[in-house]
Amino acid sequence: MKMKKLVALVSAVGMLAVAVTGCGNSSSDAASTSGSTSDSASASTSDSAWDSSMDITIVSREDGSGTRGAFIELFGIEEKDASGEKVDNTTTDAQITNSTSVMMTTVAGDEYAIGYVSLGSLDDSVKAVKIDGAEATAENVKSGAYKVSRPFNIVTKDGMDNEVANDFISYIMSTEGQAVVEENGYIAVDDVEAYAGSKPSGKCVVGGSSSVSPVMEKLVEAYKAVNTNADIELQTTDSTTGVTSTQDGSYDIGMASRELKDDETGVTSTVIATDGIAVVVNNDSDVDELTSDQVKSIYTGEALTWDEVLK
Repeated sequence: MKMKKLVALVSAVGMLAVAVTGCGNSSSDAASTSGSTSDSASASTSDSAWDSSMDITIVSREDGSGTRGAFIELFGIEEKDASGEKVDNTTTDAQITNSTSVMMTTVAGDEYAIGYVSLGSLDDSVKAVKIDGAEATAENVKSGAYKVSRPFNIVTKDGMDNEVANDFISYIMSTEGQAVVEENGYIAVDDVEAYAGSKPSGKCVVGGSSSVSPVMEKLVEAYKAVNTNADIELQTTDSTTGVTSTQDGSYDIGMASRELKDDETGVTSTVIATDGIAVVVNNDSDVDELTSDQVKSIYTGEALTWDEVLK
């Protein structure tokens, strides 16, 4: 009887050991399998190639943007209809962004996206493509090799008598002011002279184009260092608001990244710089160069996938 109990006990212990060992191996195998699956998924994700058969994510600016106005004109996306009216043929499938920074963020977050920004605002979060064989650089804009460019304008109401605004404009159009323009990647105006303003005290409101705003911010900083009596408020909106708010007196100086329209009267524009428009894609995109016609085909909705563009 004792011998049977002993045999039963030994058998039970052996079975328990086998069960524990089996559980341990199962857990280990599961962890190993899980690790392998995770590693495989990670490798698959990291090794995934850019696929030109994917749909193009088209990103454009809002109505009223001077950058959009210049872009659609320069690439022939804007055309005149039978009555002579200008028609913007940008596809309705385009995602609309309301500022340069949002445009950059949107393209940077989508590897199949295309957009456009001020050359002076370009950074390494996105990739500027060559257009018709020319790189988007300030040097190429100045030489005429890169033809996608437009003026940066300031707008003032006819008869404007704000002393600070007038003195600030004198600074912008001086040797010192144009040096700031050039330092920030834009094409400066020629034939300027050293600043010799009166440095008055008071307030000036400047507002408008989000493309002009970055260089204007630098100009404001530089001017305030020269004239500590000045209080300049900078508001970033869009070119159309820059013009209309100057017309109604809300802005002393408006900013517009385009020419004045025929119906925008009662104000005068002054070119303070020339800027290129960089066509940008995601850094992971295989696209490095496009023709003007290819850009137009994308933005009018004629080409829907990158394959159709690059064929």
